[in-house]
Amino acid sequence: MHQPSIISFIMDAGPLVKVVMGLLLGASIFSWTIILQRLRYFKKRRQKIINFNKAFSGEDLVKLYSTLQTRTAHLTGIEKIFFNGFREFLLAKKRQNIEPNLAIEPPAIIAERVIEITIDQELLKLNRDLSTLATIGSVSPYVGLFGTVWGIMTSFRALSGLQQASIAMVAPGISEALIATAIGLFAAIPAVIMYNYFVNQAAEIADIYSITKQRMVHFFHQQA
Repeated sequence: MHQPSIISFIMDAGPLVKVVMGLLLGASIFSWTIILQRLRYFKKRRQKIINFNKAFSGEDLVKLYSTLQTRTAHLTGIEKIFFNGFREFLLAKKRQNIEPNLAIEPPAIIAERVIEITIDQELLKLNRDLSTLATIGSVSPYVGLFGTVWGIMTSFRALSGLQQASIAMVAPGISEALIATAIGLFAAIPAVIMYNYFVNQAAEIADIYSITKQRMVHFFHQQA
C-alpha cells in the first residue's frame, strides 16, 4: 500500500493552505538569512573588541589613534567609538590652545558627547533586523494555525454532502492541514531562539562599549 509523503500532502493541499505554506517557508528562509548574517556580524564585532582591548591596554593611545587613522573608512564598532571620541578630543584641545580665552566646553566633555552619539549609532547596527526575527517568531505559529484551521474546515465541508463518512476519508485532509502548523513552528522556533541570543549578545557588547567610554573619558580628564 502506498504511503503518502509530506511532499504529497503539501501538493494535495488546497490553494489557500499552499499560499500559507509558501509564506511560512519564505519567512523561514528569510529568518535564516538574517540569522546567518547576524552570526557573522556579531563574531566580527567580538573579534574587533578582543583586538582593540589588547591595543588599548598595551599601546600609547595617540599611537593607536594614528594607526586607526590610516583606515578610517573601514572603522566599525569599538574602533569607531574610540576614533571619533579621540579625534574630537584632539580637535577640542587644539581649539582651546589656539583661543584660550574662548568660552567653550572642556575637551573631555565634548569628546564624551561624541562617544555617546557614536555608541548610539553602533547599537542601532547591533540591533538591526532583530525586530524582523521577533515578528517572524511571534506571527508564524498563528499563520500556520490559520492554514490548519482552513484546511480542516475544507476537509469537513467536502464531507458534508456524504451520507457516510469515516476517519480514513478525513485523515488526509487533516494531515495536510496540520503540516501548515508544523511549518509555522519550523519558522518560528529558530527565529525566537536566535532573537533572544542576539539580544543578549547586543546587551553584552553595549556594556563593553559603555566601559570603553568610561575608560576614555577618564583618560581625557587626566589629559585636560
